[in-house]
Amino acid sequence: MPRASLTDRILIATNRRLLVLRPLSRIPEDSDLEPVPGDDGLPWLGHTLAMVFLRDPMPFLRYRYEQFGPVSWGRILGQYWVFPLGPKASEVVLQNRDKAFANGPGWGYWIGPFFHRGIMLLDFEEHLHHRRILQHAFTNERLSGYLEKMTPAIARGVAGWRTGARFPFLASIKQLTLDLATEVFMGAKLGRETNEINRAFIETVRAGFAVLRYPIPGTRWARGLHGRRVLERFFRELLPAKRASDSSDLFAVLCRATSEDGHRFTDDDVINHMVFLLMAAHDTTTITMTTMAYYLAKHPEWQERLRDESFALGKDELEFGDLEKLSGLDWVMREAMRLVAPVPYLARKTVKDTSICGHFVPKDTFVAVLPQFAHHMPEYWSQPERFDPERFAPHRREDKVHPYAWQPFGGGVHKCIGMHFAGVQIKAIFHRILRRYRWSVAPNYKTKFDFAGLPVPKDGLPVRLERVVDA
Repeated sequence: MPRASLTDRILIATNRRLLVLRPLSRIPEDSDLEPVPGDDGLPWLGHTLAMVFLRDPMPFLRYRYEQFGPVSWGRILGQYWVFPLGPKASEVVLQNRDKAFANGPGWGYWIGPFFHRGIMLLDFEEHLHHRRILQHAFTNERLSGYLEKMTPAIARGVAGWRTGARFPFLASIKQLTLDLATEVFMGAKLGRETNEINRAFIETVRAGFAVLRYPIPGTRWARGLHGRRVLERFFRELLPAKRASDSSDLFAVLCRATSEDGHRFTDDDVINHMVFLLMAAHDTTTITMTTMAYYLAKHPEWQERLRDESFALGKDELEFGDLEKLSGLDWVMREAMRLVAPVPYLARKTVKDTSICGHFVPKDTFVAVLPQFAHHMPEYWSQPERFDPERFAPHRREDKVHPYAWQPFGGGVHKCIGMHFAGVQIKAIFHRILRRYRWSVAPNYKTKFDFAGLPVPKDGLPVRLERVVDA
């Protein structure tokens, strides 16, 4: 685990002094389960500062793990949450064998008003029904077609990057992924509305972590609601043409997709899924690629290794069958997701009494699985703070020590439906970047990731960008 900062140490010491251990709830008399231990944290704030606003919540979570064990409770933004820490506790929630943990009311607390009825917020039979229809958009045949559509757009986008000092990697890759998501998912390029749509996505993602959760003008919550309205209006205006289209972009595919019993998505279903999927394809891949770029700048030997791998293919444009040949790039992608989980928290709420690792969890309890914590546990990973992509190589496979040691895509029936699309997009983009550019940072440079929402570098990751000779 990383060494705690002065702020972390003060916060932990304060919580230790205020610690009043008590169980989450009373256990039924006929139960042999243990109560969930925990504490209220700071007055009024609870654990909000540590879990939402600190640069790195890992030292605080490690303290809780050592204090209470793998299952504990605390308060965030006025709500009581249970934290299952580590692969074993995470597996119980994500596998959800007794169907006690629901996504909708869990995620709904954070992002419900902004991404309501996206696939991640549906549960049980309804979720399965929607997922079966959505899977038509993510077959290998579709992924191969998306790669073919992405390739020229990637070439145009990357070719326009300006070399020199302080190249803004985060902003540039974010714009590229938005362009790709709109072209591949919608079959069209954005025009003058590009900035408005980009801003709408940023505001909707960040709004879920607002402290003031009312639509007061000018607040983060109000900006998120406005962003949602912008996105709904944007997709609804395009929908009639997509209903009539036979094109192969995701938007049109969702309009035509049919379940085994002949059901299709309603207009509202299509819009809800497009808002969510476009956000996921736009934001989470941006985070992963920015993390990859950061560590490859800090470890130029790995950057050169991947560049040699891409040049060995002998072509700029990847075909679907080439993806498995980029093994080193795959390891770096996985290691970046381990070091900085694109989605650090996975929210659930219990719909009936249940248990986690022998602890009684009552109905109507919020639960937060924390992939970021599991990914940094020295109990499962050797030198977990070290950038070491070969931990995913066949001769090591540290991620196989437990099925949920590595969980950036979640797990169970809610495992990310777009995980393979993400891999295709990330590899296609980095293959092109590696063959065209070399990038670096000062030896003592260290970025700070902002966890107030999805994790991104606070400084935008400025790098020195240079053309690769004879590229």
